[in-house]
Amino acid sequence: MEIKEIQNLIKFVAKSGAHEVKLETDDFKITIKANSEGHFSDSINSLQPVHPGVVPAPQMVPVKADQTSAEKSSEENTKENTNNLITIKSPMIGTFYRKSSPDKPLFVEVGDTIKEGDVLCVIEAMKLFNEIESEVNGKIVKILVDDSSPVEFDQPLFLVESA
Repeated sequence: MEIKEIQNLIKFVAKSGAHEVKLETDDFKITIKANSEGHFSDSINSLQPVHPGVVPAPQMVPVKADQTSAEKSSEENTKENTNNLITIKSPMIGTFYRKSSPDKPLFVEVGDTIKEGDVLCVIEAMKLFNEIESEVNGKIVKILVDDSSPVEFDQPLFLVESA
């Protein structure tokens, strides 16, 4: 787990109202505690490898190759048309799912009309599945995240054309 991911976890826990969270994987343990005033600091209270002397290897992140001119012009056109677009962002870190289970239909697809309160996706965080509901009325223009992908706090998930 990288420092940026830990900082995002601290922000998520702070917003959740919890006073203490412990997270343990095969590679590490982390405990995040609020101070006596209920505030979280940017420091980490406990981060230690589960296996002493073994430090997890850094994860390799694929780097996207240079964009083609067609992709660049498509992006420029999208930027010009974003005046009436609303970005729906992730309220937490976790894993993004477009459907509630493998055998169920997708919550939404590009072109679907949505209204306030409609479930758009599910984000799994610490074995809890959180339904993400729309706060706006409109039409799904673009889905910005692939199914079963990790997402960060405040990461854009959907572009919606306001109704």
